Amino acid sequence: MYDVIIIGAGPAGASAAIFTAKSGKKTLLVDHDKSMTKRAWIENHYGLTEVSGPDLIHTGKSQATRLGAELIEEQATNITKTDSGFQVEVGSNTYEAKHIIIATGVGLDLAEKAGIATKPGTEPRIKTVIDADSEGKTSVHGIWAAGTVAGVSVHTIITSGHGAHVAINVISEMNGERYVDHDVLKA
Repeated sequence: MYDVIIIGAGPAGASAAIFTAKSGKKTLLVDHDKSMTKRAWIENHYGLTEVSGPDLIHTGKSQATRLGAELIEEQATNITKTDSGFQVEVGSNTYEAKHIIIATGVGLDLAEKAGIATKPGTEPRIKTVIDADSEGKTSVHGIWAAGTVAGVSVHTIITSGHGAHVAINVISEMNGERYVDHDVLKA
């Protein structure tokens, strides 16, 4: 049983996994390796002068796994509610978690199949998104949404920040108090 399964390892999903894994939550990151960020060239990301989308994705996945997240590069096909949380079908395997974060970019199939409410999108060419509140909570308790699929801008710096935001909210709910992750320089 995982604490959190994050579906999608683009900027939102990998960022969420970095925070959940670093906080000690048992994290599974599931990705089909078809992120729209894989086609991007990025020169407007704070802290980076320029980066290719594939390099940004690789770095995010590497950070998440270095901090303890497990990574499966395969398509998640279904989410089912169980007595103790959720079951996620990935290929021919199933995995269980207490919380799910959907960070699938423009992909809504999985959310719709799970019965999660959607709403019209506001970004150009993004017609429909998951109806998530300001914390990332969806209409299904325990399933959260982060990044473009949750209705935030497609810009990688915004989706990565939103992934971190949602992860902090999930961790805080699991801990029963606000979680803060601030590292300091080592002397």
